[in-house]
Amino acid sequence: MAFLAGGDSGCARGELVCVTGGSGFVGSWLVRLLLERGYTVHATVQNLQDEGETKHLQALDGAVTRLRLFQMDLLDPASVRPAIEGVHGVFHLASPVILQPTQDPENELLLPAVNGALNVLRAAKNGGVKRVVMVSSQTAMCPNPDWPADKVIDDDSWADLEILKKLELWYNVSKTLAEKVAWDFAGEEGLQLVVLNPGLVLGPTLTPAPTGSLRLLMLLLEGQKLDMEPFFFGCVDVRDVAQSLVVLYENQSAQGRHLCMESAVRLVDFHHELANLYPEFPVHRIQEDKQGWVVRSKAPSKKLIDLGVRFTPFEKTVRDTVDCLRSKGEI
Repeated sequence: MAFLAGGDSGCARGELVCVTGGSGFVGSWLVRLLLERGYTVHATVQNLQDEGETKHLQALDGAVTRLRLFQMDLLDPASVRPAIEGVHGVFHLASPVILQPTQDPENELLLPAVNGALNVLRAAKNGGVKRVVMVSSQTAMCPNPDWPADKVIDDDSWADLEILKKLELWYNVSKTLAEKVAWDFAGEEGLQLVVLNPGLVLGPTLTPAPTGSLRLLMLLLEGQKLDMEPFFFGCVDVRDVAQSLVVLYENQSAQGRHLCMESAVRLVDFHHELANLYPEFPVHRIQEDKQGWVVRSKAPSKKLIDLGVRFTPFEKTVRDTVDCLRSKGEI
């Protein structure tokens, strides 16, 4: 993770900021980085009584004096407000991650993601927050059948909701809808919003147990086949995601959406590299490439690179991830 130069936004180090979903995989690294940079942080968790959510955050350097934890229910505006009151900036990460099929996508994924985003943005607007940085996803960018065949997917591409619904990719639907309503709200209310769209997030975790995307990696290492062809086009290191979020907050010039991945690759490349790095695992080698729509690129996240983000090479990210999972006895 490269050193971060100070930004140009008047968003100074030492400010009070809020991180929703602060106990998660990305959230924990973001809280750590913000504390390292001198910020005071309000981080939200789902349950203050759950040490699995709180202990690793309270152990971070600077946490004793500059970290305060809040219990938050995304669907209850009254519980969203306290964490955001008085802060200069908000990083909105909290959104349900359910990657397996769900019986009740509306209540388990769509409502918390969409209404949760609106509740956080409304509290930010009412509280006079200067800038909101929101985490969306590569899954809000594709599949897009209208995208030019020879063009690398970029920030102008939006996922086709009808295709996602037909494929019952409800997590992807939730991320796409949440990002759309966020932009609509920010436009109508004059709220300063900037969005990060990461690829598949890998890397070592500060949380006690692996969550969403790391569980996907564990399944791949076990030899399982996962149907990610409609939307996968790259990975990114969790530490680079945290770095990118801070860069977007500290640089006023950063506007709009920001694809965040180390390189744009196809699923067949991802499986192949994983199998080569770990011949001892029964990683499935994909025989048929069904991702003609993915134009490969060594630097798909040019906007972030121009802002000073330096991406961790894929091999280092994967090795650090597997080392972490081994040290936790997960694989």
